[in-house]
Amino acid sequence: MSDFETVAATENQAARRGVSGEPGTPGRAGRPDRARSLAGDAWRDLRRNPVFWISLLLVVLVAAMAVAPGLFAANDPRDCLLSRQHAGPSGGAIFGYDFQGCDTFARAVYGARASLLVGAFSALITGVIALVVGMLAGYFGGWVDAVLSRVIDIVLGIPLLLAAIVLLKRVSTSGDTVRLLAVILVLALLGWTTAARVVRSSVITAREQDYVAAARMLGAGNGRIMWRHILPNALAPAIVVLTIALGSFIAAEATLSFLGIGLKAPTISWGIDIDAGRVHMRESATPLLVPSTFLALTVLAFIMLGDAIRDAFDPKLR
Repeated sequence: MSDFETVAATENQAARRGVSGEPGTPGRAGRPDRARSLAGDAWRDLRRNPVFWISLLLVVLVAAMAVAPGLFAANDPRDCLLSRQHAGPSGGAIFGYDFQGCDTFARAVYGARASLLVGAFSALITGVIALVVGMLAGYFGGWVDAVLSRVIDIVLGIPLLLAAIVLLKRVSTSGDTVRLLAVILVLALLGWTTAARVVRSSVITAREQDYVAAARMLGAGNGRIMWRHILPNALAPAIVVLTIALGSFIAAEATLSFLGIGLKAPTISWGIDIDAGRVHMRESATPLLVPSTFLALTVLAFIMLGDAIRDAFDPKLR
């Protein structure tokens, strides 16, 4: 046997035993190494990031309060007695009572539902609009990109809160459900532009890749290319932007409700309670501080979560 044949036989035996450490060969246990992916690397970074876990814990906690508020607050937030006006902690009300004799903590817990509903559905509608507009503009380019980009610029130039105040003035006397839907639609229709720009940039980058050219040469149509090849690459940056936007939508809803334009009583909302607590702040500061703290922590949690996900998915930060 020649030296070449001896070396080849040795390498083959090592490969069968699984002791080779070269990339792409089986590992020590005889199993092939898993192919690394962007999602896998991102998850590996997220697991080591304490900011991700802290923000995720806060988000899960707020979501649990919105789904099952009775698990966190023992009292009914609408069970109000004027005889308990500005009373201290008692009977399960760990932060006392507000100017109407309502449990301050219970109202803050139950207020998470309306705020989270507005933020989640606004972000969902925003994501759909941003994906459609961004993918069309980035993939087809030309006059399609020019027209849609001008639309994005026009909407981006409209102040969100000012336009929301003008539009929501027309539904200020409607029912609770109508006002809730109106706030969601207005925030979504005015807040999709940033996500659309991010999607457009991702699509422009992805459409120049070799796998897209190969799919086109194999006869794949535009719809299949956009759905199977472009969308997965544009989805991750959009999720990051929408996670941060969700917190911004919650803050915007609270601002509109604080101004008396968004949600109104008897709907329980952090913005409504902050406005009521502001008026009676001299008698007791707790009804103002408790919903303000809940709002600030929730918005901060979503922004921190979005930042952590963005850093994990950005290859330049590795």
